[in-house]
Amino acid sequence: MKSAVLIFTMVSALCFGQQTSGTQPLPVDQYVKSVNNLTLKAAMELTNRVGAKAASMDKKISIAVLDASGSVIVLTRGDGVGPHNTEAARRKAFTALSTRTSTLVLLRNAAQNPDTANLNTLPELLLLSGGTPIFFKGEIIGSVGVAGGGSPENDDLLARVAALPELGISTTK
Repeated sequence: MKSAVLIFTMVSALCFGQQTSGTQPLPVDQYVKSVNNLTLKAAMELTNRVGAKAASMDKKISIAVLDASGSVIVLTRGDGVGPHNTEAARRKAFTALSTRTSTLVLLRNAAQNPDTANLNTLPELLLLSGGTPIFFKGEIIGSVGVAGGGSPENDDLLARVAALPELGISTTK
């Protein structure tokens, strides 16, 4: 008897649950958004270009490439580069991605404005040069971080090499 009541209740609920309220469903674009993202192939090519430029400068560096969601695609550490540089490269890339700004520009802007000087207290942000967002058709699709280049200027220069201009992928909007 209890089983029959339970089955009747479940069937009734399913039947009533299938009725429509007469309203039109919302368009899917209000619930789902396509996002362009760097691929592994692109991340490897960017890493190779940055690495080649670093080698031409006789610099051994760490490189981090993130996708648009902040997930690491590629993380490399040059021979003999300290482990702190690898984490610094990742955090520089994350900072550039989340702020949509080169970390050198962010660092300089924060230093000049007392209201933003405390940005360095956020756990994941790293206000050191060497991080840059990566754009495609004006939309951020990832970022790169470089550490170990020997100076803020070198890290920034190396990060800006991370572009595939022939494909419209750049470090500037």
